[in-house]
Amino acid sequence: MKLLDIKETFVRELNGVYPEQECVSFFNLLIDFYYQVSRLQLAINVNLEVQDYNKMLEALVLLKQEVPIQYITGETLFYGLHFCVTKNTLIPRPETEELVDWIINTNCKLEKPIRVLDIGTGSGCIAIALAKHMPKVQVYAIDVSKEALKVAKNNAEKNNVSITFLEQDILAPDASNMDALLDVNFDVIVSNPPYVRHLEKKMMHANVLNNEPHLALFVADDDPLKFYQAITKFAKVKLKTKGILFFEINEYLGTEMKNLLQTEGFKDIDLKQDFFGKDRMLKGCI
Repeated sequence: MKLLDIKETFVRELNGVYPEQECVSFFNLLIDFYYQVSRLQLAINVNLEVQDYNKMLEALVLLKQEVPIQYITGETLFYGLHFCVTKNTLIPRPETEELVDWIINTNCKLEKPIRVLDIGTGSGCIAIALAKHMPKVQVYAIDVSKEALKVAKNNAEKNNVSITFLEQDILAPDASNMDALLDVNFDVIVSNPPYVRHLEKKMMHANVLNNEPHLALFVADDDPLKFYQAITKFAKVKLKTKGILFFEINEYLGTEMKNLLQTEGFKDIDLKQDFFGKDRMLKGCI
């Protein structure tokens, strides 16, 4: 079957679900993923055919059901690195890349080895990107989900970095699982914890609501800062003097987050907007 015929089918079948340009983008990504055929190669040879086109049709069915393309291919790019993703992990977002970039640029002039802890690591994207791009760094990462940790460990191997992964619930720390952290203090603690309130579900796309793990997304409307409160108290104890706490945050709770860090004794607090002008990142020093 000609690839251009499959492309026509994609655009027709997905019309009304996604904009046409996005349909074309999905098609180009999938032919590269399944057949190693680039958009340029197809433009040069418009008669290119494939024998096993069922993969494309199966992907088309999933796309019509609004399954994210990253879950169909099982992989995504984050900060220039390849990551495996499953339904046990969130799909890494561009704003989280901005958070990683902020951490790297804040610490780029440090010559001494530093220790970093990523709380709620998920796919491992933050921890792995930091380990890959920061020299002389020792990275620890924790998550409550066994399945997410399996994905994160695989991604660390895939990207050839060494990270200490621990299964741990920051809301109810298990002393038996904290042994590896008891005698360790950190220069940087970072977290992108669940922060979407249930009241905000109506503003979210169906492909996120119906596919990405709610454990990693949502918090109760009446207690939206519970993860941040637990992590901030933990950071007060485990950060070295002049250590820095970094958060990705809910865009609607920037003021509340600044107040939380101030109340807990952090200083030099900086609320940072993302590329879209939303309050999305926060840091403070102890």
